[in-house]
Amino acid sequence: MASGLIAESYFMRKLGLIAGNGKFPLIFAEQAKLEGVSLVAVAHRGETPKAIEKVVDAVTWVYVGELGKIIRTFHQAGVKEAVMAGGIQKVKLFSNFRPDLRGAAFLARMKSREDDQLLRGVAGELEGEGIRVLESTLFLSQIMPPKGVLTRRSPTPQQWEDIRIGFETAKEVGRLGVGQTVVVKNRVVLAIEAVEGTDAAIRRGGVLGKKGFVVVKVSKPQQDLRFDVPAVGVDTIRILSELKGAVLAIEAGKTILLEKEELLGEADRKRIVVAAVSF
Repeated sequence: MASGLIAESYFMRKLGLIAGNGKFPLIFAEQAKLEGVSLVAVAHRGETPKAIEKVVDAVTWVYVGELGKIIRTFHQAGVKEAVMAGGIQKVKLFSNFRPDLRGAAFLARMKSREDDQLLRGVAGELEGEGIRVLESTLFLSQIMPPKGVLTRRSPTPQQWEDIRIGFETAKEVGRLGVGQTVVVKNRVVLAIEAVEGTDAAIRRGGVLGKKGFVVVKVSKPQQDLRFDVPAVGVDTIRILSELKGAVLAIEAGKTILLEKEELLGEADRKRIVVAAVSF
């Protein structure tokens, strides 16, 4: 739960939610509702789970790129603060992308198409319209674990070395704006996340590693906690189990464990190590 100060500050306040894909928007919405926050959501067609309609007070569906519609929705609802939760698959920029005039003008001004630059740009557009963008980790500190081993099993010395190599590699890849996940086995980097996303990168590395590989997911050195915070969920553990992976290491204090208790329980059942690390 959020601290008493945060809960008191946000009680009965109206908050905008720009919902992307995955379970993160649902978990954020559920926690915000527990804190007494009224949520006005903008959800993305082909990305956001339909279940978002059951956990917010109002929802407007948009296509990826309809920036003007997002701003109008929040203005009409009297929203002055908003949170971005969940990502947008980059491949959708090539298939499900329908920018309105405001969105097209915004993209024409952007010199970079890196995630961080695009999201900071969107935040700037919103704030220029009087809508302050807050950290997406608001209310969620309890699912961002501190440093330590989170499962009954701990990494072996060799796995700790693979974690260190993966952590350093992932930080450098993140600095370049490529991805945040690296797959390692026996000190060899098997896969680096790119446009396909975390789960696909794990599958690619797992096929090469065969058995006992290590997955490391970190925040980018330039990570802005208002958006694009790294997250893993139960499905990540199930993919590791399917491919006989051994370890999932996340950056301590900077990575969200979606469905935390279920994730750790599944990891223990599958004899997979989960550790929150920093170097």
